[in-house]
Amino acid sequence: MRCYGSDLTDAEWQVIRPLLPVPAWFQGRGGWPEGYCHRVMLDAVRYVVDNGVKWASLPADFPPYRRVHAFARRWQVTGLLAEFHDRLRDRVRQKVRAVDPTAAIVDSQSVRAAANIPRSTSGWDGGKKVGGRGFVHEKRFWLSFRAE
Repeated sequence: MRCYGSDLTDAEWQVIRPLLPVPAWFQGRGGWPEGYCHRVMLDAVRYVVDNGVKWASLPADFPPYRRVHAFARRWQVTGLLAEFHDRLRDRVRQKVRAVDPTAAIVDSQSVRAAANIPRSTSGWDGGKKVGGRGFVHEKRFWLSFRAE
């Protein structure tokens, strides 16, 4: 099997492996063993993300693209992907600061519209004292967290 720049290194795998969910069949709760190793599947998903290719364009070195896509989709639908992301984020944050953020900052931005926008959809931003025909009731919001 060829090595790709997107493949997990052994050091990355040592960090990630304990954070992965344990399959039910491995714990004696029934079910069939999975056909491919999680590391190979994660390497295939990372290849797609890193190179921006279509699923069908996966090299033959990886499992069939339908299996890889089904694996990634299953993790996304069941929430395992978000849980895995949260576990990795918490692990990184523990080294630097508290896991949970302690403060938040909210900011907004008024968005300028084209001159041909009707008055019914334009408005006034009282906080920034701007408005008239050129401004719309659309705002963009940012939320930043700070942990100590």
